[in-house]
Amino acid sequence: MDIVSIYKCLCDRQRLRILNLLKDGPLCVCHLMEILGADQVKVSKQLRYMKELGMVDAERQAQWMVYRLADDQIPLLTENLKCLQDCAGEGVVFRKDLQKRKQLVKRLDAASPLRAIACHC
Repeated sequence: MDIVSIYKCLCDRQRLRILNLLKDGPLCVCHLMEILGADQVKVSKQLRYMKELGMVDAERQAQWMVYRLADDQIPLLTENLKCLQDCAGEGVVFRKDLQKRKQLVKRLDAASPLRAIACHC
């Protein structure tokens, strides 16, 4: 991944929101859809783009796809994700996304104490 690809990816608000949500752990596509208020096609398209760049990894669990930040992070990407984390606290939409994520995880934990990250939709 080259520097232009990284910054090109980070220039999209939807992708920044997804990366911000994934920094706290993996999420199923349906959970990202719920938090972002976006349809499956739009979320999957962004995730596929980030996966092709090596920014996220995907794992199939039954019929669901669970995404997480890539294990083998490129140093430039890692530094930019740290910056995103610092700046996200100041952005209203990023804070709201993280609040929704916490509520979602709490709801899933209440529904199943042995909850895996797999989707329970």
